[in-house]
Amino acid sequence: MSTAVVGVTGNMATAPMVAPASTSAKQNTKMHRRSRTGCFTCRLRRKKCDEGKPACRACKHLGLKCEYKRPMWWGNNDQRKQQKEDIKTIIRRTKLSEKTAQMMSLGTETPPRLSHSVPTSDTYSDTRERTRAASVDSQYSLEFDFNRGTFEGYYPHPHPHPSYLGPPPPGPFSPYDVDIKTERQTFVNDVPTRRDSSLSTFSTFHPPQFAPPPPPHVAMGQGHGESWQYEEVYDPQTAIHSSELEGDLGYFDLAHTHPVTTQQAVIHVDECDQRLLDHFVNNVLRLLFPVLEATRTGSARCEVVLPALESNRCYLHCCLSISALHMKITQGLQGEQIDNDIMRHRYATISELCEALARDTEHQQILEATLGMIFFQCTVGRPDDCLPDIPWHQHFQAVVSLVQKLELPQALTDLSQASHISTPFNMTLTSWIDILGATMLGRTPLFAHNYRERYYSSSSSGLQELMGCDDRIMYLISEMACLESFKNEGMDELQLCNHITVLATALGQTEPGPGAISDPYSATGAIKPAQLMENLTGVFRFAARIYLCSLVPGYDRHQNNIVDLVNKLTEVLEFIPAGPEGFDRSLVWPYLIAGSAATQGSSFRRVFQSRTDQLGEYSESGSFGRMVRLLQEFWRQADEGRPNVHWRDIMQQKGWDYLLI
Repeated sequence: MSTAVVGVTGNMATAPMVAPASTSAKQNTKMHRRSRTGCFTCRLRRKKCDEGKPACRACKHLGLKCEYKRPMWWGNNDQRKQQKEDIKTIIRRTKLSEKTAQMMSLGTETPPRLSHSVPTSDTYSDTRERTRAASVDSQYSLEFDFNRGTFEGYYPHPHPHPSYLGPPPPGPFSPYDVDIKTERQTFVNDVPTRRDSSLSTFSTFHPPQFAPPPPPHVAMGQGHGESWQYEEVYDPQTAIHSSELEGDLGYFDLAHTHPVTTQQAVIHVDECDQRLLDHFVNNVLRLLFPVLEATRTGSARCEVVLPALESNRCYLHCCLSISALHMKITQGLQGEQIDNDIMRHRYATISELCEALARDTEHQQILEATLGMIFFQCTVGRPDDCLPDIPWHQHFQAVVSLVQKLELPQALTDLSQASHISTPFNMTLTSWIDILGATMLGRTPLFAHNYRERYYSSSSSGLQELMGCDDRIMYLISEMACLESFKNEGMDELQLCNHITVLATALGQTEPGPGAISDPYSATGAIKPAQLMENLTGVFRFAARIYLCSLVPGYDRHQNNIVDLVNKLTEVLEFIPAGPEGFDRSLVWPYLIAGSAATQGSSFRRVFQSRTDQLGEYSESGSFGRMVRLLQEFWRQADEGRPNVHWRDIMQQKGWDYLLI
């Protein structure tokens, strides 16, 4: 009997040319059984859902809100229709943005492209999300026009080996190295049949045309000036697989299910506040979370701030207040108008927070806005700003209550038991503020027991990805803050010294091997994220040792071991990029601790002054500006006859309620 190939969804099959009538009728009437466990967005669109958590692949790709909990609009036909129209609008907007970005990438203002093909398979060997699409200008695409010319910089021939490449084209673009994995998949009736892959490397780096990286004795930022760049080939989606990074970059569990770009963001503000919003997006956003931006470029903007601005009015008012404050400082604005903008949005933020707290709802949004009110003041704001505001630790009391209601500490505990669970971003930010904020007040961190459990289980809380310091060092700083609190309450000196010895041993176990602290720049002059975090951790480690030594009875900053620790910390600073685009603003706490131990005429004071000068106007605002003000007053008093003065005493004398992180 002759047979023919019949296409069947999902596989290849053979079937007789002529089937019995009864069998054909039975096949025609067979119903497809729909899944009832997919997300409601895919069910509304009548699309297959892969049921990924916290968001499915389709929703993440299209920028849609993925909802597994039955939404309010599901039970109302009119609302379902409206939701469907909204989804269509979002999809159109997403597709348009992708197309615009794709066309812009093919323009003459970009370096020569290595490939102009859109990925054509969702069955690659890695885990990156892809969608099937025709190649835009591949010869193998059905839509390819063989009569048109090639794009400038595109050659249909295979790339030669990097050693045979000529000099890179002139222009402002930095050199880069790219490993290209090419995979070709053949489909028959939507069934994958054959796949071929190849791996090649492309490089535009040529040593004679670029200055070498600075020697170790030259402070970072002096050798490269202000034009150093992040790793251009760094891809946040594949960072976890990068051979350059020694571990998981720790994707955060955010309160928002999909990232939003600046072009996609739809933020509604009054006309009079549009200038404040524009200033925040263009000037303030880049100052937030510099380490996170270095390790995951664009994540702070697209995954944290912009989605919150769209959906959280309280958070929006907070950001507009901070924007007005930044405009006042950087543009030298004076008068009632700018002060009114600051206070109007500050009051609106607090009013909405109080109303939401009274309703006992929207806990995630309240937490987001409250953390913003605390943390954003650490980024902008002058130390001499006399506008009324609520102290950070009073806001933090509300944060603690919200964190407990959302059971975020339990989420951290679950992380050590299930590796696939992401770190809650708001809990990581809370931990950062809690640990270093406790040292400002001389008290025990409010979640110290959680950090202790994390330390013993060798679990990450995402602190290194967010602020640069190894989580273990931060956990030990939490223990030191607890010990200082007990010391202030009258702990026996012998018991105190025993605890100090234990913590010193634990800190020593985190020491890296020889050569761990090195140049954070790659051969192309770009930042290596893993090395940057290692260097930042080195600075925090020495600062933690100084902090621990300050708890020893009879501590004197003129002792040889203290002077030696301060000098070693100063040496590590040579491997931290300086200047406005550097990471000095991420080292406020280590600078405070080391500065309080630096004697008159020490090398630390000279290096600190030099790096402060390189920061320019950025050294006068935020936590860095407040820290500079505190250290200057501390050095004045300590050098003029009060050698045992403590920086915390000066804060109390001056009424400075600073959070220096």
